[in-house]
Amino acid sequence: METIYAPWRSAYFGEEKIKGCVFCHLSETPHQDEEHKVFYRDDLCLAVMNKFPYTPGHFMIIPHAHVDTPTLLSEESWLHLSRLAQRGVALLEAFGAHGVNYGINIKRSGGAGIPDHLHLHLVPRWSGDTNFITAIGDSRIYGVDFEGIFQSIKKLSKVHFA
Repeated sequence: METIYAPWRSAYFGEEKIKGCVFCHLSETPHQDEEHKVFYRDDLCLAVMNKFPYTPGHFMIIPHAHVDTPTLLSEESWLHLSRLAQRGVALLEAFGAHGVNYGINIKRSGGAGIPDHLHLHLVPRWSGDTNFITAIGDSRIYGVDFEGIFQSIKKLSKVHFA
């Protein structure tokens, strides 16, 4: 077994876990947006940095409605989520991404880590952003400052999500 030392994650293990749906909690606590790294919200959705990102700048767009499939969203909410996703891609391109993975994992069997609340992932990609450590070590290296990335994304959201 391989051991990788990652002291910056120690807060995760010691922090109090949210009771109930974490995405509903984000939806219901706009006064904690900075702490939770929510950089955009409106009446239908919010956008938040992924706490354990695949790549720097990975964020999610989450409807406020607690549903587990797009078929349960109103047409208005689905179209709004789609418009925000389009703007999110533009934001990540302005951020400098060479490409973007974008998608929704629907329910646990569809690969959703939080299966009870629909959420759309936008994952920025760069040429050469994978290397041997991912393939051989089954690990990812995140070599940039998360807070700095959040502030950059937040600033860009003022333009792209306006």
